[in-house]
Amino acid sequence: MPKILVIEDEAAIRRVLKKIISEENATYEVEEAEDGLVGMEMIKNNDYDLVLCDIKMPKMDGVEVLEKTQKIKPEIPMLMISGHGDLDTAVQTMRLGAFDYISKPPDLNRLLNAVRNALDKKSLVVENKKLKKKVSKNYEMVGDSDAISHIKGIIEKVAVTDARVLITGPNGTGKELVAHWLHEKSERSKSPMVEVNCAAIPSELIESELFGHVKGSFTGANKDRAGKFEAANGGTIFLDEIGDMSLSAQAKVLRALQENKISRVGSDKDIKVNVRVVAATNKNLKKEISEGNFREDLYHRLAVILIKVPALNDRREDIPLLINFFAEKIANEQGTAKKSFSDKAIKKLQEYDWTGNIRELRNVVERLIILGNTEVSEDDVKLFASK
Repeated sequence: MPKILVIEDEAAIRRVLKKIISEENATYEVEEAEDGLVGMEMIKNNDYDLVLCDIKMPKMDGVEVLEKTQKIKPEIPMLMISGHGDLDTAVQTMRLGAFDYISKPPDLNRLLNAVRNALDKKSLVVENKKLKKKVSKNYEMVGDSDAISHIKGIIEKVAVTDARVLITGPNGTGKELVAHWLHEKSERSKSPMVEVNCAAIPSELIESELFGHVKGSFTGANKDRAGKFEAANGGTIFLDEIGDMSLSAQAKVLRALQENKISRVGSDKDIKVNVRVVAATNKNLKKEISEGNFREDLYHRLAVILIKVPALNDRREDIPLLINFFAEKIANEQGTAKKSFSDKAIKKLQEYDWTGNIRELRNVVERLIILGNTEVSEDDVKLFASK
């Protein structure tokens, strides 16, 4: 249930704002504060999803409330309420981090669109924080082969820059993991990393997913919606399987890279974005270019740094480490004791042809842990890890 705070010293306007927002959605919980000082105390002691704050108020004005909130709870989007003479100040608050501003008297549609968009942004921030915690806990680059050591070395050099990176390699090799490590080790790590699987989104929806849309721009567009580029502002956007992106969407991505701005579907308004782009593909993009399926200019924009993730068959020396890593991870997930693998079992697994790469190895390890003996043996491998 979204929790919203309205800070406004004029009681009549405060009541109108609360009534409009409450009637828009019965699940909204709307609280009131009669001045900036009271509002600031409420922000400190509560978790709000959105704050609407007047600019000119006694005791503490809206600019000060905004600045203090940005320091203690920067994830809360703030809509500033401005009188006719406060427009310059309202614009200034945008530079200080406000999500938007609403003029008095409030226009109904303008207000509700701003509230919806601000709540959408808050939910994306929360989702990204959860994702980041999950990533930090579950993602780890395992291996000490020359190939993996080389990739780790590139990441150490590249992560601290804003250089765009193109990650290539077969399915299941860990391209997503490389992207997460790049983000985690970068100066953008405190900002969102937003993932987009370009192959999983229908071509007619990919542009809306990436750049957002305005209400009425196509059938089903019932409200304004921010896209993934806006959600990733200040952070990283990971375009997975970019080789499957439509040519139309490619053109818009190219513009975003060239000009650092995007426009929502159905709108001609430019929105500035500060996003690092990391892309990945299992396709040969040079071949796709020759066949007219991928833009050459976009390729050169993306491939500032190229990282090729090797197939598991090309780094077999890492398999013992990976087996141990997965065995420990699966035991933790299942709440059971970790199973060991005999030397012969590990050697047998190193001889397999891993067409599904690390993803396939992980599945086989889990199968052997479930079906094998207390110590997984070579016979268990022969019986349960059949190819």
